[in-house]
Amino acid sequence: MSAWQIWRQRLLRTAAAEPATVTAPIPADGPLLEIDNLQIAYREADGLRTVVHGVSLSVRAGEVVALVGESGSGKSTTSQAAIGLLPNNGQVVGGRIRLLGEDVTHAGEAQWRSLRGRVVSLVPQDPTASLNPVRTVGAQVAEVLQLHGWRDAAAVEQQVVELLRKVGLSRPELRYRQYPHELSGGMKQRVLIAMAVALKPALIIADEPTSALDVTVQRRILDLIDTLRRETGTAVLLVTHDLGVAADRAHRIVVLRQGRVQEAGETLQVLRQPQSSYARQLLADAPALSTPVLRTAEPDDAAPVTDWAVQVQEVAHHFPVPGQREPFKAVDGVSFQVRRGSTHAIVGESGSGKTTTIRALVGLLRPTAGQIRIAGEDVTTLRGEALRQFRRKVQLVYQNPYASLDPRQTVWSIVEEPLRNFAPLPAAERRQRVLATLERVGLASELHQRRPHALSGGQRQRVAIARALVLQPEVLVLDEAVSALDVTVQAQILRLLETLQQQLQLTYVFVTHDLSVVRQIAHTVSVLQHGKVVEQGTVEQVFLHPRSHYTRELIAAIPGTRSIDFVQSHHLPEETPGLLQPLAG
Repeated sequence: MSAWQIWRQRLLRTAAAEPATVTAPIPADGPLLEIDNLQIAYREADGLRTVVHGVSLSVRAGEVVALVGESGSGKSTTSQAAIGLLPNNGQVVGGRIRLLGEDVTHAGEAQWRSLRGRVVSLVPQDPTASLNPVRTVGAQVAEVLQLHGWRDAAAVEQQVVELLRKVGLSRPELRYRQYPHELSGGMKQRVLIAMAVALKPALIIADEPTSALDVTVQRRILDLIDTLRRETGTAVLLVTHDLGVAADRAHRIVVLRQGRVQEAGETLQVLRQPQSSYARQLLADAPALSTPVLRTAEPDDAAPVTDWAVQVQEVAHHFPVPGQREPFKAVDGVSFQVRRGSTHAIVGESGSGKTTTIRALVGLLRPTAGQIRIAGEDVTTLRGEALRQFRRKVQLVYQNPYASLDPRQTVWSIVEEPLRNFAPLPAAERRQRVLATLERVGLASELHQRRPHALSGGQRQRVAIARALVLQPEVLVLDEAVSALDVTVQAQILRLLETLQQQLQLTYVFVTHDLSVVRQIAHTVSVLQHGKVVEQGTVEQVFLHPRSHYTRELIAAIPGTRSIDFVQSHHLPEETPGLLQPLAG
């Protein structure tokens, strides 16, 4: 019996008990989800604003369809409509949505409650924001079962523990009683997947399920979803801005821009022969799907000290642990050097020691041991005003520009503020410096009086870079500075950073978990794991001849790697129908 027939029988049994939930005949075969010429608008003060214009797509049993596009493309709005979760001011103004053949375009909340979890479920983007911090993990997964009729407390607990085990959580009995803050990001995302698969739904909508995760954790989560799909026949609508992820995981791809379908087709076809200019641009901008020349900057330990902008020697930082004799070694003997005017990447998963290392580098904490020299000056010995003035030489660009910019200040004020704090320049000279810096990062004059909420993600990151550059530092430390951005905007920021480096001879220390970005921007790289350097060298050496198992795992986890290697090999005949299994994993 096919997966479609199983779900059809299940829905018919439910319909017999709840006749109000099914009012149309269910076809014997067909798509699980069918969206036809969908149009969605938001009510605003001046009327309706249409944001989705005639989107059509379908998802069949056991299939992964990727809905790809940048922020504002309408992909999340479309997926929200497919599960009846549009915001209060959103409404479908045209087209049809069918689940298992049933028209749910204008279904009421009672009908949606009977369908969510059982027929269609959602894996949301941010596990931290999606889980209730004051309820245990077990209670939140159990709620899905209880809402659909499970009453035996012992049976519910047993089923929840089994679900937590199934999604790969170690010690599921312990996790059952823990709270979300006691779990890592990857573990919390697994909890959300357990909730989504609890009732074995016909369709899972995964809305950017891994965008906030390290690349290796991302791969494990996507592998898990794919395993569950193969075992149960569940279909997946994968919403993502990353064409690399879609290329690895989807059978078909639908590309959206400004609420309109730009391209739709089998994954292999879209990768080989994209028809729209926008899809071609996405392919060019996806770090893993592009093939940049690896940048090289051969290390020279005998080079004069003046050639090194950054020298880190055997740096360690330990945190005391209450109730334990041994401290936690966040950083344990890290050493690297960065030549002036080059880019050094620090790579590793969450908890590898990246952030602690750069906090010591910019003088925000004093390491337990070791030495850090910036332009020959020992940072670890600086105190008071000397430390304050040193920070002009090294500026930090944070991961999240929305959180790091003062929402009450204008763009101009944000960029001008460091000059007011550090450089007592005459007003006219200060104004000229701010204007020149904003122009250098490509921020038009009409944006200068806007506040952060009125800017796009890429514009906000440009403001953060301008704020760091206005003091004319020697070293720029970028902490996951592009990981929160769409691939197109990410590519723009990376090109900007490369241009600025060439023009100003800046030295970058670039912190990231994504080796596909490292491949584009860095000359040298240090790979950190558990606070130690496990691999180090030029990007070319590390990528082409990785020595450690951990580095090989990071490289293998780059989204799109499997797909682009497969497409470029051209070993299979053109007439091969459908997506080939190696692409879908």
